Amino acid sequence: MGLIFFHSPLNAHVEQSKNPSGIGIDEKLGQFVPLDLTFNDEDGNPVTLKQLIHTPIILTPVYLHCPNVCSLLLQNLADVLNRLPAESDKEYKVISVSFDETEKPEFALQKKNIYLKMIQKPFPEDAWRFLTGDKVNIHELMDAIGFHFKRVGHDFEHPVALIVLAPDGKIVRYMYGADPLPFDLKIALVEASQGRIGPTIAKVVRFCFSYDPKANKLVFNMLRVTGTVTLFFALLFIVFLLFKGRRQHPKEEQQE
Repeated sequence: MGLIFFHSPLNAHVEQSKNPSGIGIDEKLGQFVPLDLTFNDEDGNPVTLKQLIHTPIILTPVYLHCPNVCSLLLQNLADVLNRLPAESDKEYKVISVSFDETEKPEFALQKKNIYLKMIQKPFPEDAWRFLTGDKVNIHELMDAIGFHFKRVGHDFEHPVALIVLAPDGKIVRYMYGADPLPFDLKIALVEASQGRIGPTIAKVVRFCFSYDPKANKLVFNMLRVTGTVTLFFALLFIVFLLFKGRRQHPKEEQQE
């Protein structure tokens, strides 16, 4: 699995697999997050994950002072939630956890209000929680989901992904990048509600389909799929010719 880096003057972001420095994601599909971990909610109240996780969960590891891709991820997620046909707080919840132990509830509340305002439909405040915490609880959660990051000065090198959890805290899906699609997320939430693990469907869907935001639906990528099928049969034909030539060549030598 390849690596994709997003470089900026402040930090670098890594998608998917771990790089040589250990930054990236080590998927823990089928494993469980520790529900006894304690964080602070936006009002500064201590709360355990067990108190929050009783529906499918969209977990977003971020740091709230991130100047680029974390903000982009949360903005895009707000846009997706605005179009998601599922009912928030009943069919799913979002939990954004800061992996920067220096960030405080007051700043988390400011960020929460910003992203909630981006959602134009009725959306309960409790359906999107912003948590901060101490270093021990943060690292235990990040280790449990295989999310490996590194502090660089006041910033971080870190992966970019959403992690979808079942109501019992089981990890059922990783969605990489800062631009989740509504269709992908809907499938992941359905799988999570059933406790099913689905690591590959989104990759196939992204290859075969493109999302049309105006129509709010997937559009079949005819050129991409046709090109791939054509290339496959062309390679198959070349292999057939090579194999046929090798079979005919010994017969000609025997006749001589």
